[in-house]
Amino acid sequence: MRARAAITARTLRTDRWWLAPLITFLGLTAWVTYATVRVFMHKWFYVEAYHYLTPFYSPCLTDRCGDAAEFGTPLPNFWLIPEASLTLPFLLLFRLTCYYYRKAYYRAFWLSPPACAVPDRHEKYSGETRFPLVFQNAHRYAFYAAAIISVINTWDAIRAQATGLGLGNVILWVNVIMLWAYTLSCHSCRHIAGGRLKHFSKHPVRYRFWTFVSKLNTRHMLLAWVTLGTLALTDFYIMALSADWISDLRLIG
Repeated sequence: MRARAAITARTLRTDRWWLAPLITFLGLTAWVTYATVRVFMHKWFYVEAYHYLTPFYSPCLTDRCGDAAEFGTPLPNFWLIPEASLTLPFLLLFRLTCYYYRKAYYRAFWLSPPACAVPDRHEKYSGETRFPLVFQNAHRYAFYAAAIISVINTWDAIRAQATGLGLGNVILWVNVIMLWAYTLSCHSCRHIAGGRLKHFSKHPVRYRFWTFVSKLNTRHMLLAWVTLGTLALTDFYIMALSADWISDLRLIG
């Protein structure tokens, strides 16, 4: 039997395999930094004239919310408590446990592994069976919460529509549609739609929904990034209006 070749190189890949995880690292870091700053600014989140409410503050539940508090103000007015404290943790959990995002931050932040055919930086791997990775199994329950929150975001867009039509309305609707597309493209949603069925022919409605979700599922990675962009754009536009940096382009009303 021939001896196994002794290869000292970390990897035989000669392409720029490090570029994708680097871009992912920079992109996610920039977005998380922006979102964290905005959530704790506690201002410039609502445009009263057009009922524009940024998704980062929806639903708004503290005394700082003013007319944006459609669901009451049960949360204390303390700077460490975001206005949307009852929903943000579930949205964060939904993104953190998302199958695509797991791959993204495992590679970009933990280098586990950083790329295909590149060795893992960690000597041991126990799967997602121990703390804290065991919480990845909560993805399906986070999906249910994300679906409810998407309904709330849809209501925000509908409520803003009552004042007419402006560029802000268009941005809100694009964001809501993309959020629904990302949420429904979730692997858990696909399993909920078609799982445990032995005969699709006996469940035509679920089969059609499963087919639709499956098509979205092939775009899950793209939608994961697109929604980060639409969320940031929506928030920044509403912040700019609320701070009187710009004026809304009104088409009707």
